[in-house]
Amino acid sequence: MNIVSDTSIFLAVVLDEPERESIIQHTSGASIYAPEILPYEIGNALSAMIKRKRLTRAEALIAQNTTSKIPVRLIKVDIYEALQLAIDFNIYAYDAYFLQCARLLSCPLMTLDKK
Repeated sequence: MNIVSDTSIFLAVVLDEPERESIIQHTSGASIYAPEILPYEIGNALSAMIKRKRLTRAEALIAQNTTSKIPVRLIKVDIYEALQLAIDFNIYAYDAYFLQCARLLSCPLMTLDKK
């Protein structure tokens, strides 16, 4: 089974969030995909957590290193198509990249985002 996972999924796993075990169960044996912006999104999220004093510098660096070891295939997405999705669904383009990736691969999108 193929699954597109967004940034929230990777961070929940490496930061030992309550959803961690469920995510691992649901993705066990699956091939994980994400748009090629994933590493940048992870870096941005971790730096935001440092600013909000949720993580220390050392914790963020360990988390980044750990996420880089998770097997994931990064996919080039069509920014124009993603922008159309962002406009159509009134979402941020960064979220639309993950949605467009899932559409491109015809597979489910796993996210912890409520919206």
